[in-house]
Order: sequence, then structure tokens, then C-alpha cells
Amino acid sequence: MEAEWTQDTVQRITTENTTLKQRVRQLTTDNRTLDERLKAARSNLCFQDRRVTDLEARIAEPAPKP
Repeated sequence: MEAEWTQDTVQRITTENTTLKQRVRQLTTDNRTLDERLKAARSNLCFQDRRVTDLEARIAEPAPKP
């Protein structure tokens, strides 16, 4: 089957394949970066939720008597 392909066709397919592999690597890196940012955002949100809950509990507590 390869015998039917011209050298230009083989070169074009090789170039496209290389380009696609580079794109996959870049997208994988981008995905990893976005996943890390998402995990950090979720962690921050969890911390803020706990802080809000703590502050709400403090507000709800009766004031200490002097």
C-alpha cells in the first residue's frame, strides 16, 4: 500500500502526524494545568465554606456576660 503513495504524500502525512502529536502533548499539559487549578479552587472554596460556617456560628452564639 505504501508503494502507491508518493514521497510528497508520505512527507505530508508524517508532518501532520508530528503536528498532531505535539498538539496532543500541549493539550495534555493544558489539561493537567487546568485540573490542578480546579483542585486548588475547590480547596479554597472548601476552606472559605468552613470559615463562613465558623463565623456564622460565632454570630449565633450568645454574647458573653461581663
